[in-house]
Amino acid sequence: MNRRNFIRLSALGATTGIIAPRAVLASASGMAGGVYYTKDAPGRWSKKVGGHLPNIEVSKSSAGVSIEVITSHEMLGFDHYIIKHQVLDNNFDFITERMFDPLKDKAPISEFSLGNYSGRIHVLSVCNKHDTWLNIIDV
Repeated sequence: MNRRNFIRLSALGATTGIIAPRAVLASASGMAGGVYYTKDAPGRWSKKVGGHLPNIEVSKSSAGVSIEVITSHEMLGFDHYIIKHQVLDNNFDFITERMFDPLKDKAPISEFSLGNYSGRIHVLSVCNKHDTWLNIIDV
C-alpha cells in the first residue's frame, strides 16, 4: 500500500469512528441485537425479554420528573444478575446510572430524579449473561 492510500484509509477510519456511533445508535431498529436488544428485536435472546427489558414508570410533580426502573430479573449472586440501569437522553448522552451489588440488592430497581427534563429517554438494563436491553419512553 502506498503512503497516499494509507493516509486516506487512516483518515476514513478515524472519521468513521467518530461519526458512526451516533449514526448507529440513532436508529434503534438498525442495531438492536448488535449493541443492545429491545422488545421488538430480542435477537438471540428472544425467550429472555420478560426478565431483561427495563420497565419504566414515570411520575411528574411540582419537583419535576422522576422515573422508577424495574427489571424483572432474579439476582443470583455474581452468577447471574443485572449489573446496572443507565439513563440516556434523547441524544444518547449520559444522564445517570445505578450499579447493583448482587449480594446486597434483592431486585434490580432504580429510582431517578430527572428534574425538569422533558423529551425522550433511553433506559438500559445490563445483564452479566444476556447483554444490554433498551427501552424508550417520552417524559
